[in-house]
Amino acid sequence: MQNHHSNSNLTTDRPTFVTHLECGLEGDRYESDVIQELSKAGRPLLVKYDLEGIAAAITKEELASRPADLWRYREFLPVRKTENIVSLGEIQTPLIPLSKLQTGSGELLVKDEGRLPTGSFKARGLCLAVCMAKELGIDKIAMPTNGNAGAALAAYATRADISTYVFCPDDTPEINVREIAAQGAKVWRVNGLINDCGKIVGQGKEPMGWFDLSTLKEPYRIEGKKTMGLELADQLGWKVPDVIFYPTGGGTGLIGMWKAFNELKEMGWLQGKLPRMVAVQASGCAPIVKAWQEGTRHAELWQDAHTVAAGIRVPVAAGDFLILDAVRESDGFAIAVDDDAIIAAGEEVSQKEGFLMCPEGAATYAAYQQSLANGTVSPEQSAVLYNCATGLKYELPRADQTLDCTKPIDYSSL
Repeated sequence: MQNHHSNSNLTTDRPTFVTHLECGLEGDRYESDVIQELSKAGRPLLVKYDLEGIAAAITKEELASRPADLWRYREFLPVRKTENIVSLGEIQTPLIPLSKLQTGSGELLVKDEGRLPTGSFKARGLCLAVCMAKELGIDKIAMPTNGNAGAALAAYATRADISTYVFCPDDTPEINVREIAAQGAKVWRVNGLINDCGKIVGQGKEPMGWFDLSTLKEPYRIEGKKTMGLELADQLGWKVPDVIFYPTGGGTGLIGMWKAFNELKEMGWLQGKLPRMVAVQASGCAPIVKAWQEGTRHAELWQDAHTVAAGIRVPVAAGDFLILDAVRESDGFAIAVDDDAIIAAGEEVSQKEGFLMCPEGAATYAAYQQSLANGTVSPEQSAVLYNCATGLKYELPRADQTLDCTKPIDYSSL
């Protein structure tokens, strides 16, 4: 592996191809290279590029000659100076075929984001956000988290000498809270949900002087998550699957992937139809599904949110309209699955394929099964499921059988 020098393709500084930032809702322009938060309309800012410039600067062949990591796509990203790259070895994550679970001719693949640093896809977004924080001179960051984002922030920010304050709902998985603390962040459990934690971060900006890195409150996490789309197209030979099932809480990854596919299409690197984007939520917290069904562009706050898949328990998303736009523009859909179906789906994949999904990842397989059953997706279509974190971060079913080695073993009973 080339990971010890995986930034070898970054020896020179070059100007980025960023032209400006743009409000995702209103489309008005903002300057890049200065600290920006939300737009005047209070909505996420999107990074805009000179795509013709990127297409002229790099070929698919040159890309293929570089190490298979996140920084392979340097031209598509906003970091200007190589010295501001904060890396923990962001490898290209594998596509694992679930051939035993495939029911038709359409290939069923899982993109296993659990292989990334800190064991989840949050590493992509937080890696970029921290690189840009470093580039813009930010030295103190706070964020609310359901677990994995806080862990990624803690790791990258500590590496960049940025101090971090992280706030989690009090029922966040124990491993996540300890991991955040172990990687150098100050972490608190809060008797509320992620939006309550977000309020603490927002209200602390003035007295604490920290930067609020809540989902989509800065422009760069989307750019990190965008690499999921770039990488997928690259791995599939600059083709894309028919359908993508994505576990959707704050939705940064779904927004980022859709942005990547559109940028690649505009550059002429992707031809034909783009994938149908499917936002997967848990029925105990499904604000995007409700908004999609009702045909609205914004989602209402979901009351009494609960699900075994903590990562998608997000009652209100700042980028709700961007998620819904991507779903609708791609001829996709939003779907909710019950906790029972999520647990059963996870068990089926691990027992039949030997692949341990996290609960949010298992939700995508449950949604895929449901979509086949109701005819929204056909078994002849190729589908990619996103397993957003390693299943090892979550409590697993007990395994308590014992044997006494001092007595004869009754092998027939094993």
